[in-house]
Amino acid sequence: MHKGLRLPVITATIIALLSGIVVGIAPAQATYPGTADGRLAFGMPLGNVATTDIYSLTPNGEALRQLTAAPDFEACTAYSPDGTEIAYCRGGFAAGAVAEIWRMKQNGNKQQQVTRLGARSLFPDFSPDGSRIAFMSAIPATAQPDIYAIRSDGTGLVQLTSDPAADLFPAWSPDGRRIAFVSTRNGGVQQVWVMNADGSDPTQLTFDPAPKGQLPDWSPDGTRIAYQSLATGGGDIYVMNADGSGNTRLTSDPALDFGPAWSPTGTRIAFLSTRNGPDHQLFLMNADGTDQMLIHTGDHLVPAWQPRFDEQ
Repeated sequence: MHKGLRLPVITATIIALLSGIVVGIAPAQATYPGTADGRLAFGMPLGNVATTDIYSLTPNGEALRQLTAAPDFEACTAYSPDGTEIAYCRGGFAAGAVAEIWRMKQNGNKQQQVTRLGARSLFPDFSPDGSRIAFMSAIPATAQPDIYAIRSDGTGLVQLTSDPAADLFPAWSPDGRRIAFVSTRNGGVQQVWVMNADGSDPTQLTFDPAPKGQLPDWSPDGTRIAYQSLATGGGDIYVMNADGSGNTRLTSDPALDFGPAWSPTGTRIAFLSTRNGPDHQLFLMNADGTDQMLIHTGDHLVPAWQPRFDEQ
């Protein structure tokens, strides 16, 4: 993962536009280890999704900070492993519109464009050493998306997948050896896959017929992957072992739950939910699914968690 507003119509439209395909409600990033849980960054539409800006706040829902203010769609946040930078997508919101990958300091300063593909590039994720950024891109912007990687300075573009199906929401493993992603390559249903960081050996992890959505996220120790599935209710958060075994359902509200983001300490998971109404509100829960609590009202697009606590 990777992005929602009103249910059922607008939510489905937003997620489909962001992913580049239409698969009902279903439409990544890694959370790197840290000794403290830093800020949460996310897109927030504030009434007009086409001009969504990026904000961050502390895990107790306080100290809201606006980071971007361009007249574009800005979202798809992912923190660098040291927590000093945020990669994000910026561009048009409409289907087929051009969007590029950008980076900035975690306080919103020094915004720099990374890709210049003239394509629909979304959902960046930093490699564990911070030197590269994986992302999904449709080239041209109306095509099915594939997964690419590029150096953080915008050089050295490499295409990692080339399947005719849609490959979405890349999430680098904390050890840098693998990338989790969502793909429709086996039967047209979005499933969670994993591949080596060079694109080799793609392996399917989930097989049940329910679509998997936004978006897979590795636990900081690399042993588990959180993801969203439409197998139950409006969409719930699940976790599984990194080999695809041991699937466990964490949320069971009949509303839409999606966008899991593991905390750097590995003890909590942030996610979005419509359980209090049409807005995608920001929630936290323990990593075992207990103690689910609302921390910020209003509409949000999927969060990312900073691998350190930094108020600067």
